[in-house]
Amino acid sequence: MDSLALETDAGHSLLARYRRTQNSGDLDQSINHFERALDLCPVDHPYRPAALFNLATAKFLSCQANGIYLDVDIPISLFQGALDSRPMGHPDRPTTQLHLAISLLSRFAKHGFQTDADTAEDKDLDEAIVLDREMLALHPVGHPDRFMPLNNLAAHLSSRFKHRGNEEDLDEAIVLHTEALALCPVGHTGRSISLNNLARQLSSRFKHRGNEEDLDQAIALHTEALALRPIGHVDRSMSLNNLAFLLSSRFEHRDNEEDLDEAIALHTEALDLHPVGHTDRFMPLNNFAVDLCSRFKHRGNEEDLDQAIALHTEVLALCPVGHTDRSTSLNNLALDLSSRFEHRGNEEDLDEAIALHKEALALRPFGHADRSMSLSNLAIDLSSRFEHRGNEEDLDEARENLRSANIVSGGPLSRLQTSFRWVRYAEQHRHDTQLEAYETSVSSRHRAMKDFPLALAVDAASYALRSGDVRRAVELLEQGRTIIWTQMTRLRMPVDGLQTRSDHAAALLKRFRYLSSLLDKPLTSLPEGTLKIDVEAEETRYRRLVKEWNSAVEEIRNIEGLSRFLLPPLFSDLQDAARDGPIIVLIGSKSSFYAIVIPHKQTPISIQLSISVEKLQILVDKLHRTDSPALKKALTELWDDVVCPVVENLDGIAPRGSRIWWCPTSVFNFLPLHAAGEYRKQGRFLSHLYISSYTPSLTALIKARRSHERSPSVPFVAIGQNRPAGATFTLDAVEPELELVRSLLPPPPTISFSKITSVDATKSRALCALRDNTWLHLACHGTQNIAEPFKSAFLMRDEPLSLLDITQTDLSRHQFAFLSACETAVGDRNTLDEVIHLAAGLQFAGVKSVIGTLWKVNDSTVERLVKAFYKHFCGDGTVNSKRAARALHRAVYSLGSDQDIPLNQRILFVHIGI
Repeated sequence: MDSLALETDAGHSLLARYRRTQNSGDLDQSINHFERALDLCPVDHPYRPAALFNLATAKFLSCQANGIYLDVDIPISLFQGALDSRPMGHPDRPTTQLHLAISLLSRFAKHGFQTDADTAEDKDLDEAIVLDREMLALHPVGHPDRFMPLNNLAAHLSSRFKHRGNEEDLDEAIVLHTEALALCPVGHTGRSISLNNLARQLSSRFKHRGNEEDLDQAIALHTEALALRPIGHVDRSMSLNNLAFLLSSRFEHRDNEEDLDEAIALHTEALDLHPVGHTDRFMPLNNFAVDLCSRFKHRGNEEDLDQAIALHTEVLALCPVGHTDRSTSLNNLALDLSSRFEHRGNEEDLDEAIALHKEALALRPFGHADRSMSLSNLAIDLSSRFEHRGNEEDLDEARENLRSANIVSGGPLSRLQTSFRWVRYAEQHRHDTQLEAYETSVSSRHRAMKDFPLALAVDAASYALRSGDVRRAVELLEQGRTIIWTQMTRLRMPVDGLQTRSDHAAALLKRFRYLSSLLDKPLTSLPEGTLKIDVEAEETRYRRLVKEWNSAVEEIRNIEGLSRFLLPPLFSDLQDAARDGPIIVLIGSKSSFYAIVIPHKQTPISIQLSISVEKLQILVDKLHRTDSPALKKALTELWDDVVCPVVENLDGIAPRGSRIWWCPTSVFNFLPLHAAGEYRKQGRFLSHLYISSYTPSLTALIKARRSHERSPSVPFVAIGQNRPAGATFTLDAVEPELELVRSLLPPPPTISFSKITSVDATKSRALCALRDNTWLHLACHGTQNIAEPFKSAFLMRDEPLSLLDITQTDLSRHQFAFLSACETAVGDRNTLDEVIHLAAGLQFAGVKSVIGTLWKVNDSTVERLVKAFYKHFCGDGTVNSKRAARALHRAVYSLGSDQDIPLNQRILFVHIGI
């Protein structure tokens, strides 16, 4: 015991001296003493946990001092051993937990953001959070030392949110920081830090969810924190910058000029705290210039623009040749000069902007993440100079740069953003590359699914229609819509079948996917000042990859049936969708509204509609009312403004009583086109003239028509859930409905019928039934999730069967689905042209013919319609999915005289597919 005491005391003494002097020799000797102390404490020795803890502490400090992060495994193991020996209630357990958590987070910080979510390093963060939770439990509400574990857990949850994006972690961090702030009342020394911590988390949540209440609260907290950091406070500059940044963000969302003015005032003070010569002057100088430029764009006060240019000129002077931020500074100054040229017409500003963009481009070699942006910025200024001077060389260089910008950018998102810049410029200047810009943008949208204009495809199609090119409009519309479904179901990537064709084809598929993965990753940015030989080597490597990828694509196109692989769809191919009847595509853009009638063999017809966005929106609202007179009036307006002009052009294309398909876009997606008519005496009705079906896209309809071998027996499953999870009542109509379906279907061997209901109708059983049966009738509650449409679901006994679950199931051989649930064919207004709803999900997953609902359905309506539908569908003892549309048409017509069924219930069922 004496030896143990001597070694331990010596270790602590040397460790204390190391903390004062940072002499590494003291730290090494301290570790030696603690190691000898541990050797004196065999397993079960009462002081072994303390010896483990002491050695772990010194070892961890050594890892930090020497930067040997890989060796942090050793102190982590020692801390863990100490913790295992200190059970719940041990007085030293909280301290041990804290140190273990710190060491785990140190290892995570070194490796966590460089690895996959399932790696050991990533699990360090989870384990640290578990320790934090245990520590917090040891410091319940009212404990004098609760603040530290609250703050630690909140900080670590915030780190995990940044790493994984799970917003539940962020929400919890905000709750914990709120409690921590409550423990720091006015006058508390730590209040400004707590205010800042909570404000940062609220700001993060605002960025992810866009809830402006979070932004307002964050601004209020930063305002209070700034008040607690008066002139002379070491953190005042940080508070000024934080508050100014959020005020600028709120200005961008609300256009409140007071916010922008206040942000500029704060930037002015921050800049005063960093006078000329200050080492940290760069950031406040740049921020001040950016906000001045924003105010100029908002108010047009050229003094703001002149001052922004002066500030950006000073920023550039602080970034000499070789500085890492020089290319960004060059770009910012060039953009300001371009703006001043647009307002004053001084061509010297334009010449200088072009020179600056060219220098920035030279500093962003092939592979640089911002090269695409520099190319497009330079192209726009060159085009402007061409318009003023008429120098054809400027125009040629501009076109080449715009095209190059869409080739060399690092990833799909930047390619898409670049192509949008091209579209905006071409629209603004009526540039002769406008159609080419649209084509490039629509093509790029296949490879990225965020931050793009919702109406891009219809805007592109509208422009083509105004140019008189109806076929091109259809091609662009088809290429630019339903991209989520296209990617998820690989409608444009028919390569999976290659694996079964031959060994060569399978090898070709593997090579193509490998090369695609390399090219689709952002290229490594080459820092400014990189040797020319290294730049050339990177360019050569990239060109080689592109050449190999192109070669693989050409080989795939030589395979029979794949000649259009990765090429945009041609109208001649798309027109085959109208094999069984014309397709009417409805296009509504900000500038014009059209209907395109696509027959199978004849020339397509373009019809301009006399309607506006505002009137369409009003019409959508009216059509969702249950009041019958108001509904009839709205359906009459729909006939007059949209449907009638189409019907008048169907003569000679579709005989009366035949089928037609509607393919609506944008707001048209929410209109019950099939129910339009003149709701008055002797009025005309679409349902009296044609049988209407819907399709989300032409490609989806072509895919649904592909024939598969049909088995002699039809496997038909009826799934019903009368008491889903969380429900407090039973749906009494479900069981009778399924029995009604059974009684109306042909007997075996024509139909092989099975039924899943009640406690058996779980999510997993329903998915199995979906996979094993190619015919389906589903009766249950359906929910449409507006915020997250892929969470729209059929409610089962244990948990929902979501749209996402359905899309991950192969239904390519499925024939028919009757969705007897509420809102199964209702889309999402935030992604109009993606047509994300349950019925569309089934069709895109492969089901040929689907019946869904537009809104809530009454039990009495379902019973009568189901009975009428199945009598017309298979009453003669045969089944064919192509008969579903006609059977639904006849069933609805037969209910027309039933006064007990209101109009909104008679028109809510729709048919999608063949």
